[in-house]
Amino acid sequence: MTLPKTPSFRLDGKRALVAGASSGIGMACAVALAEAGAHVTFCARRADVLAEVVAGVQAEGYAADALALDVTDTDAVCAVFDAQAYDIVLNSAGLARHSAAVDTTEDDFDAVMNINVRAAYFLAQQAGKALMRAGKGGSIIQISSQMAHVGGIDRAVYCGTKHAVEGINKAMAIEFGPAGIRVNSICPTFILTPLTKPTFEDPVKRAWIDEKIKLPRVGEVEDIMGAAVFLASEASGMITGTSILVDGGWTAG
Repeated sequence: MTLPKTPSFRLDGKRALVAGASSGIGMACAVALAEAGAHVTFCARRADVLAEVVAGVQAEGYAADALALDVTDTDAVCAVFDAQAYDIVLNSAGLARHSAAVDTTEDDFDAVMNINVRAAYFLAQQAGKALMRAGKGGSIIQISSQMAHVGGIDRAVYCGTKHAVEGINKAMAIEFGPAGIRVNSICPTFILTPLTKPTFEDPVKRAWIDEKIKLPRVGEVEDIMGAAVFLASEASGMITGTSILVDGGWTAG
């Protein structure tokens, strides 16, 4: 009898690009891909912070480099992918400006849409085009949100952007599939990072989070790392056009 063999979770020989990699979820995912054997390009706007992060990754013996990139600059994004086709592209760049729907300003609406939808769209577009030119498959991963599947108070714009990303992913997965390019998302719940710390320190908001998350703790960046490696690797080779919810049971309720 020939037993089946589990596809590899290793990423040796792969080139990966992670946007929003200077902190939080993006940095954690970039580290996870590097630990799995990929050569990872850490991207973000803050070159000084990137340099420090990449130095730490390299000190652990992993292959990494830094690229200062504003993902809202479409010309700059095009130039990156004109120069290199990445086997794995993970986008964690994002913005949230929460308010009641009746109080949303045009400036806030445009700012959140610009990075969460427009930039995400053209980053994935260029990643796919580069892979097609190179004649090889790959994995495109968007860091979305549990709010792509539910609504939330004071989050009309943010929820709208994340719902939009899920629709974009499904359409791109259909178009890119024949080229062997997979497009998926990871949808985290509230993850404790320096950026979300004020939310967790608000007693009312913390009570809301604790009531919604069914597991007896809040999310941490480490909870996202395994999902990133899975979607980047051949272990998820038949998965495209969908999302992995890392939400502690939030949407189950």
